[in-house]
Amino acid sequence: MATTVHLADLIAALGGDLLGEAQTPIARIAPLDEADGQSISFLANPKYQAQLAQTQAACVIVAPAFAESATARGADTGVAISAAIVTPDPYLYFARLTQWWAARTRPQAPARVHPSAVIDPSARLGAGVDIGPLAVIEAEVEIGEGARIGPHCVIGQGARIGAGTRLSASVTVGFGCQIGARGIVHSGVVIGADGFGFAPNFKAGDASGWVKIEQLGNVRIGDDVEIGANTCIDRGALADTVLEDGVKLDNQIQIAHNVHIGRHTAIAGCTAIAGSTKIGAFCTIAGAANIVGHLSLADHVHVSAATLISRSISKPGLYSGAYPFEENASWEKNAATLRQLHALRTRLRELEKKNT
Repeated sequence: MATTVHLADLIAALGGDLLGEAQTPIARIAPLDEADGQSISFLANPKYQAQLAQTQAACVIVAPAFAESATARGADTGVAISAAIVTPDPYLYFARLTQWWAARTRPQAPARVHPSAVIDPSARLGAGVDIGPLAVIEAEVEIGEGARIGPHCVIGQGARIGAGTRLSASVTVGFGCQIGARGIVHSGVVIGADGFGFAPNFKAGDASGWVKIEQLGNVRIGDDVEIGANTCIDRGALADTVLEDGVKLDNQIQIAHNVHIGRHTAIAGCTAIAGSTKIGAFCTIAGAANIVGHLSLADHVHVSAATLISRSISKPGLYSGAYPFEENASWEKNAATLRQLHALRTRLRELEKKNT
């Protein structure tokens, strides 16, 4: 499918104030430093302002403060066309542009049920549901209108998939689990495996060792949730594991049993959250963070990469540190001191020598 559009098409679809020629052709979206004369780019972070002055992009999405710079850049770089789309939030505009662009260039194939799919007669499929090759849909499953189930997916007995939700290849949804509407679940995700629960039994003469605790809860996932590849979300031990509306999970995250994640919280890759921890709404957790079990994090808590959270957090803010974690401003001061420990030790030894 031809991808070239005109700036007038973008403005009609997404809005914004256009400075420049409406019929400027755009063939691709590109970073500032890789854009050419048929590219549209964006400036969201002022640290890349120098690239704005040098970019060859035909059009740049900018905030009002950079509108003049965006349209004047042709005088220095020889750019034949130097249009700009001015918007209060260039990054948000860019996000919506990518959605609009993908919808044009990657149209979905017509919905169908592949003949190799195995579907229990009691399963209920809404209108326009697409089922890929070798998918397995077990008894009493409900799949909402327009949902798409990729190849080799397994949907366990009694599970529910909301309208418009998309499961990529090889996703497993365990029995009784629920995913809301408009979700996106990437390949290799496992929803509803058993949580890690065992009772120790190492009495003398008893060889049973660890006794499994059957996990009797489910997983409940709200609307507009996206789950990255190979992430695992365990079912609850008694109550359910819950992800509220709008949660975004990166790849390779472990969500243990009975965790509750509040709405619109975003969690980056390789994070692990132990059982029964409650995370508030609008939180962000950076990559490789670890959160121990049975804690509570307030709304609007932000956790830096590789931070270990070992106690509950009751106040919003940014928290950092491998061990122990603390408020970010205090941690940065202590980290600066840690870098000087060798020099401080040398000075301390010199002082001790003087005093002996």
